Amino acid sequence: MTTISYTEDTVTPSTAADKKRRTEFNKLQKRLRRETGRAIADFNMIEDGDKIMVCLSGGKDSYTMLEILRNLQKSAPIRFELVAVNLDQKQPGFPEHILPEYLEQQGIAYHILERDTYSIVQEVVPEGKTTCGICSRLRRGTLYAFADEIGATKIALGHHRDDILETFFLNLFYGGKLKAMPPKLRSDSQRNILIRPLAYCKEKDIQVFSDYLKFPIIPCNLCGSQENLQRQNIKQMIVDWDKQHPGRSDIMFAALQNVAPSQLADGKLFDFSGLTSNSIPMQSVGFSEHDGPLAQTRVRSFVPTDDTHVSDGTDILAQ
Repeated sequence: MTTISYTEDTVTPSTAADKKRRTEFNKLQKRLRRETGRAIADFNMIEDGDKIMVCLSGGKDSYTMLEILRNLQKSAPIRFELVAVNLDQKQPGFPEHILPEYLEQQGIAYHILERDTYSIVQEVVPEGKTTCGICSRLRRGTLYAFADEIGATKIALGHHRDDILETFFLNLFYGGKLKAMPPKLRSDSQRNILIRPLAYCKEKDIQVFSDYLKFPIIPCNLCGSQENLQRQNIKQMIVDWDKQHPGRSDIMFAALQNVAPSQLADGKLFDFSGLTSNSIPMQSVGFSEHDGPLAQTRVRSFVPTDDTHVSDGTDILAQ
């Protein structure tokens, strides 16, 4: 009996699944690159010769931003420098070895700043109150000052499209302002230009990207403070809206780029008090009696005279 043996490329279930995951990841990576590149172009975020300080917290957003910027840097028609910066705020249990090990393994230039803002916050904020506000202000101040120190021309932050939408509704519902997070802005000190390259990217895409690449995530709640409850509620509201009405968040974000000041009520943005009529009197030329603006319109009018009795309500009361 002759045994015929042969080999062939066999795709096992696990290999097929891996191949599918890789294909989906490639599509996702291209989408994130495309959306990031579009935001950079739309707002002129990065210019030739820029030194960009990439603020790295150890969360999925900042890891993704750094990875996408490095990817774009290889094919960009301009030259720019990236340097990662992390602020170690001395929170209890902060794994200070994670970021240096990751950045050195990737060959990325970095600086680790050490400042005990945790102790400052604990002294200032009453027990039970959220510390996120003052903590972020102290963090920003330290990072902005260091950007000047190293000659960074831009500071890159990892906020994404969902962050921008959530901030818009937080300001609308709780602050009485139509205000969000701009993709690019000048700091209050006027000395730093901040950019948000992920402004067009969706958080769910960033999450999948981060999970696939297995970034060494550092928890954001080491300080013991819970995320702002109001922001959590807003986030869930937007998620629910998108479930009930797919695409609603896309429409809402588009609205942030399609503002009509004359249709709002802010006199600082539009000169309502100086608004006058400059219209040209309507001419009857070109219209027939059948197609004019008032064609087939019946008008019923009343013009009171001096003898016309106008009730002031007392007649009804007298009855």
